[in-house]
Order: sequence, then C-alpha cells, then structure tokens
Amino acid sequence: MSIWDLVGEFDRDDALRETAEAAVSGDTRSTFLKKAGIGAGALVAGGAFAGALPSFASAAAIPASDIAILNFALTLEYLEASFYAEANAAGKLSGETQRFASVVANHEAAHVAFLKGVLGGNAIAEPKFNFMGTTSNQAMFQATADVLENTGVHAYLGQVPNIKAKPVLIGAGRILPVEARHASWIRDIRYQGGTTPPTTPAPAAFEDGFSKAQILAAVKATGFIVG
Repeated sequence: MSIWDLVGEFDRDDALRETAEAAVSGDTRSTFLKKAGIGAGALVAGGAFAGALPSFASAAAIPASDIAILNFALTLEYLEASFYAEANAAGKLSGETQRFASVVANHEAAHVAFLKGVLGGNAIAEPKFNFMGTTSNQAMFQATADVLENTGVHAYLGQVPNIKAKPVLIGAGRILPVEARHASWIRDIRYQGGTTPPTTPAPAAFEDGFSKAQILAAVKATGFIVG
C-alpha cells in the first residue's frame, strides 16, 4: 500500500483494520514493538517529569506498561519530527504549507525532547528514516503530513485507556489536542487547494483511537522506517 492509498483510506476504520490484519505478520509486529520498547520492564524515576509536570515530581515511578506506551509515542514523534525537519531543510515548500511545516517541526521536536526527558535512560534510540521524496514535493508532503498527523491523533487516543499513571495521562493529553490541531490545519490547506476530502471533515460526534497493531499497519505501509 502506498502513501496515496493511505490518504484515501485513513478515515475508514474497517479498511485500516483489514490492512492491519493483512500487513502485520508476527515477525513484523515483534520487530516494531521491540523498537517501540513494548514489554520493557524498567521503571523510571518520577522526577524526570518535573520540568513539564511539576505535580509528578513526588510520584515514586512510572509503571512499566506506561514506559512502553511512552516509547511507542516517542517512535511516532521521532518519525514526525524527522519528516518535518527534512522538509524544512529541503526548502521546496511554499506559502501556508511552508509555514505549517516550520511551526509543526518545532512542535514535534518539542514532543521528542519532552518524551526523552521523561523516559531518561529508558528512551529508545531514533530509527533511521527514508521519506522517499515526499518532503521535496508540496502535494506529496501535504498528503503525507495528513496521514502522519491523523495517525498521531489515533495513536494517542488509542492508548488513553491503557495509561495507568495520571501524570502520564496528563502528558499524553497535552500532546493529543496539538496533534489534532495539526491534522485539522493540514487538511484545511489540502482541501482549500482543491483536493477532494475522503469524507466529511467531521463525520461523527465521537471518535475511537486505533490499537498499536492498526497504527503499525499504517506506519509499515509508508515504508519510512528503514532501520
């Protein structure tokens, strides 16, 4: 599945679910989850949260399951931050698209720094990426950013029920609406430019998050993580 297929299908839960079932083999899932730190057994001292969330400084530790979720989020934030940094370095964007890339690059870099600060020595290393030219073509950049931002929204939302520590929930909650704003902004840019939206921009009164397997399917389909 190409990035363009994902653009057309992203808002259709059943299609993405089918993609997850078809595309995610056991070995692939294992490799991705290993990169994302799933199953990590260590705890991290709560003082790492002190800079952004002072109320967490007195907590004893972050549960191991929350460490896994934070590393999963960090993997996605690495992807987004690298994508926008490369797009800005390429210098091929213009107008509102360029302004979007500049602003969002700073946000995603801040998310990476925040998550790494929280995780400390438990933070996973940044993967290697190949964005296959999507950062140097305005239309492809817009379509890819659309997918990445909506993937981020559904990834954070999907983990909300699994977070045990309240400060971790607060931290994720502070990032989630920013990702949603990014998604809305890039879609406004794309559709004002004449691209036909795949669905009504706000098709329902409620929305569900996606599981790690579903997010894995979307990320794997891009082919952007190469090492």
